[in-house]
Amino acid sequence: MGILSGNPKEEPLHYGEVYDLWSSVFAGNARIAGYRVMLNHAGDEDLKKLLVEAIELGQQENKHVEEVLKENGIGLPPTSPEPPESCLEDIPIGARIIDPAIAATLSADIAAGLVLCSQVIGKSIREDVAMMYGQFHNQKAALGAKVLRLNKEKGWLIPPPLHLNKHGDC
Repeated sequence: MGILSGNPKEEPLHYGEVYDLWSSVFAGNARIAGYRVMLNHAGDEDLKKLLVEAIELGQQENKHVEEVLKENGIGLPPTSPEPPESCLEDIPIGARIIDPAIAATLSADIAAGLVLCSQVIGKSIREDVAMMYGQFHNQKAALGAKVLRLNKEKGWLIPPPLHLNKHGDC
């Protein structure tokens, strides 16, 4: 029996796993703070619900990753201060983040998060870490589908050039 042939939680993390775990909490803290700011700017109620869901998902992910870091004696990254709540009407129109831009940012963050989860899964030698990021990936994909649907329903989606010639006709 080798060092990597027992209970995954008793196996050491490799440096790549440590970096990925620590970095995902660090970035997650910043994303959560950013979504809270966006929540102050959002006017659409459906978008606000998805931002709240994204915040809660980020908090859950951070909690799970922080547990792994603590169990392995790794210090946690600093947290971002919580932004103050504000009323949309108190934000000058020229300084507001508009709903389509918020939705686009949320979509881009989810897409980047899916790639990150896949990379961590591919690099992991500990099954528990790979499985945890597999769960995160599935949750992000589900949230991404909701954001895509919202973008389509609200007319906020800006598609790339569409290929309409499906049959090769001239």
